Amino acid sequence: MYVLIGALALRIALGSGNGGKSADRQGALAQVVEQPFGKVLLWAMVVGFASMALWRGARAVLSKGPRRKAGSRLLDGGRAVFYAFVCWTTAVYADGGQGSDGNEQSRDWTASALKLSYGQVLVGAAGCLLIGIGAVLAVRAAMGRFLEQLDTAGMSHRTKQVVTALGVGGGVARGGVFAAAGIFILVAAVRFDPDEAKGVDATLRSFTQTPLGPWLLVAVAIGLILFGVFSFASARWRRL
Repeated sequence: MYVLIGALALRIALGSGNGGKSADRQGALAQVVEQPFGKVLLWAMVVGFASMALWRGARAVLSKGPRRKAGSRLLDGGRAVFYAFVCWTTAVYADGGQGSDGNEQSRDWTASALKLSYGQVLVGAAGCLLIGIGAVLAVRAAMGRFLEQLDTAGMSHRTKQVVTALGVGGGVARGGVFAAAGIFILVAAVRFDPDEAKGVDATLRSFTQTPLGPWLLVAVAIGLILFGVFSFASARWRRL
């Protein structure tokens, strides 16, 4: 998923277009369905996301040990809910449903939240939380903390260097996207304007409007691709 989103974002940055697809999960799924046996691949992804949800849920409830503190269990529980949601939406898409894109969903959710009592505060808090999550992800990646979860003893020296580079570059890019999306949600709360909220696609496109122009998006897109490749390495050497 990260590889496909990064590839779509890279095409946007280089001005080659993206075939009308958004650089987010919806666009990535559209890429998959166009491939030979695309429907089969989509349902395989549904199984994969379901497996991730069950694994994270099991870690939250069943895992034991002195390092399994309440915060770690809560984090795994949140991830289980997230992957269950991704599993469901991917299944709907695979079954022929389309749904709204990520940008529209972000605006709709923000508009609904702003209508609630203390909605402005809730949206602002959500933006700050997302900024914090992005910052933590980026900092932990830069520090190489992900290596603690991998069986590095089973890697050669060269392989460890490559995996470390993938994890650092990819993790920093992923954290940056989370933080940027959080900033837009915070701005939406401050201005009381749901149109300021952006999904992944609009957030990535906003990088082209910085002083660095499209080159910042190129760097972020490559980082997302690196994180996708790192995920394969994590599946290979993750300590379960």
